[in-house]
Formats: sequence, C-alpha cells, structure tokens
Amino acid sequence: MSSIKAVLFDFGKVLSLSADPAVWQQMLALSGLSEADLQREYWAHRHDYDRGTLNSQTYWPAVAAGSRTTFTPEQITALIAADVNLWSRLNLPMVEWARNLQRAGIRTGILSNIGDAMAEGLIAKFDWISAFDHCVWSYSLKLAKPETTIYRCAAEGLATDPSQILFIDDKIENIEAAESIGMQAIQYHLDHPAFEQELRRRNLDSLLNLSPASTPA
Repeated sequence: MSSIKAVLFDFGKVLSLSADPAVWQQMLALSGLSEADLQREYWAHRHDYDRGTLNSQTYWPAVAAGSRTTFTPEQITALIAADVNLWSRLNLPMVEWARNLQRAGIRTGILSNIGDAMAEGLIAKFDWISAFDHCVWSYSLKLAKPETTIYRCAAEGLATDPSQILFIDDKIENIEAAESIGMQAIQYHLDHPAFEQELRRRNLDSLLNLSPASTPA
C-alpha cells in the first residue's frame, strides 16, 4: 500500500486550468489598461495580495497607480469578480481524482497562494471545496509559498506527518520548499496523463485505483 496518507493540492494550474484568455480580455476592457500595463501591474503586486500584505481593496488601486491611473469603486468591484472568473476553469481530471481520494478516505487539502476576495469568490462558486479536510489560503496567515512555515501549517491542519503527504504544485520553487520539510511532491504541468505516469513511476499506483471502501494504509 502507499505510504501517502494525505494529498495536498495547489489551486491555480492544478485544480484549475491556466488563466482564461477571454476573461483576461474582459479585464483589459474593465480596467482601460493596455495589455503590457495590466500584465506588469497585475503580477507586480500579486505576491503581496496573496500574502495578505494587500487586500482586494488595496491591491487594485496599486495596479492602477502603477499605470498612473485610478479605478472607480465600480471598476474595482467588477475587476474582483472577473479575477475570480479568470481562474475558474476547472482541471476536471484533477478535481475528479481529488474526489476519488476523498471517497477512499484519504485526507485532502488545498494550499494556495491567494488573496482574500479570490479565496472568498472561489469558495462561494465551488461547493466541492468544502469536501477538502483542510484548506490553507495564504492571505489568512500572512504567509505564502515557498515560505516553509506555510507548509508546516498545512501538515498540522491535515494532522499528517509531512513525510506522508503528497504535495502537487505547478511551480518548482514550491515543490522544493515542500520537499525541504519532508513532503513528497510532484510538479504538475497541466498534463494529467503525464502526472499519472509519474505516480506509477513512484510506485504510487494505489492512489489511482481506489474504491469507496478503501482506507489509507
């Protein structure tokens, strides 16, 4: 049997797909910014938003200020809603696998770098998130991956030794940080067959062939 007792998922580009290009175009129209300006400022302040240094009501003004403009309250409200939609295309094979793990009694968690309004919007939109045993939203801890403390918080929340947790994330620096505290980790590239192949290569086949009656080893 697998030594894995819990699986910990990133949200963006793991449980969800990459940013929706159609919604990005909507955000360009809402903001009135150029592609270059929105790309630059959206990401320039994103880590502070995810870490809770900024919240939704200070992040978007910072985006505007970096482009030498301002947003109205109505623009900010619309941009917050669009931002949730930007990351709402689900990676259905991974979401279904998470459900299979849950049905089999394996603990599941989410560890996501995410801002306050983003987390609230996704939780309101997807009721299946409530099935996860523990979710760590970075803004609420004033921490963010790859800070190792946030991984320890996730392990404590899952009541599982890090060595028995499989962590899945799209960024190598986050994978390396998880491994540094003893977690097993796989970098995900939005290629689910390749991910399943990697599980088999690591002799974790039991995580792919689960029945509702199964229990972790």
